Amino acid sequence: MDVYKGTGAFSGIAIGKILYYHKSEYQMRQYEITDVKTELNIFRQARTRVMEQLEDLYEKKLHNSGNPGRDFSQTEESAGGKSFQRAIESVIQSEKVNSAYAVMTTRDEMLKTFRTLEEPAIKERLDNMREISDRLIGELGGISPRINLGDEPVIVVTESITPTELMEMDKDKLMAIVTHHGSDMSHAAIMAKTMNIPALLEIDTDSEWDGRQAIVDGYTGTLYIDPDEEVKKEYEIRRQADKE
Repeated sequence: MDVYKGTGAFSGIAIGKILYYHKSEYQMRQYEITDVKTELNIFRQARTRVMEQLEDLYEKKLHNSGNPGRDFSQTEESAGGKSFQRAIESVIQSEKVNSAYAVMTTRDEMLKTFRTLEEPAIKERLDNMREISDRLIGELGGISPRINLGDEPVIVVTESITPTELMEMDKDKLMAIVTHHGSDMSHAAIMAKTMNIPALLEIDTDSEWDGRQAIVDGYTGTLYIDPDEEVKKEYEIRRQADKE
């Protein structure tokens, strides 16, 4: 049995099999553009569509959960808002590259620059920027990742996850979320709370856990991999008490 300590973003107990989610790498190429103005318009139109999609998804999910949440404009603002948009447009104009490539490189540069910072507000901003960037890349020709949870309920383990990816999952098949990146202030963490799903953050995840049995303790922020029978029995009792 291996034990890992992280941060509990939402309390609860889950016992089951791990599904390790590998994020899809976007297949795109860099190419030189000849009409900067047209490319900027393509990017701005894609950004408008993405923001409309995200706002609709947030409002629908928060309405269904009965949790008013916070205004969606704060999501855009915390993701960098206009400054992030200007940085992408600057890459398009100065390097004369296609907009999907400009989004990807700007995102990667920002993540690389700030990834060592531990402030919750910075982590939240990076999480939201990652989500918006992924959506933009999908709109501009990349592949939009979706998660197939399979036929049985699972504990999803991944490097990072976005609120929209959570929204698109089958809630009946999702027992818990365990991620490496993220903060308890992030929108993914907030979304897990509205879905009443135990969530652990800041766990050093490993793809080799795929298919193994695990216990998620959202109260203490603890993950058990291949728990022994005694621990499993104890948590079965605690999980039943939670339900009651």
